[in-house]
Amino acid sequence: LFKAALKTVDVTFQNLDSSEISITDVSHYYDSDPTKVVQGLRDDKRKPMSLMADTTTANAQVRTLSETVRLDARTKLLNPKFYEGMLSTGYEGVREIQKRLRNTMGWSATAGEVDNFVFEDANDVFINDPEMQQRLLDTNPNAFRDMVTTFLEANGRGYWETSEENIERLQELYAEVEDRIEGV
Repeated sequence: LFKAALKTVDVTFQNLDSSEISITDVSHYYDSDPTKVVQGLRDDKRKPMSLMADTTTANAQVRTLSETVRLDARTKLLNPKFYEGMLSTGYEGVREIQKRLRNTMGWSATAGEVDNFVFEDANDVFINDPEMQQRLLDTNPNAFRDMVTTFLEANGRGYWETSEENIERLQELYAEVEDRIEGV
């Protein structure tokens, strides 16, 4: 009965109810998103529209999930004030940036609503900039390795299209970071 009802869903909806926690702070927002589940159950395999309400202020707004992911990426993950603030806290800040990247990939997995530019820009900020790369590696090598892994996984699962040269560089970087962590 439940599956039969889901086959008819045209719109999924979530409520963002905290200004303290955004959609990439924690996994429960994307863990409970039914977009791809509904798409898989529908006879026509059409993806339902995904909406999210931001009720964190008196000026509540409803946006598409794709718009909400873009907004979150621009205000947090890709925002220099945010990531520099995180980096100023040291070890835990690098882990927080990595967690946000991983949770962004989660939206790709459950809803397919992450634009390619989000991964590409994050790669430019955190991987392609040699100074940033070194800061991340020196501050928290384990989180940096996980960041590299997340980029490789996003590409491997088809969530992020990038050049073959970039993938090769990420693979080399992963091996270098792994050796450093292992003391090789």
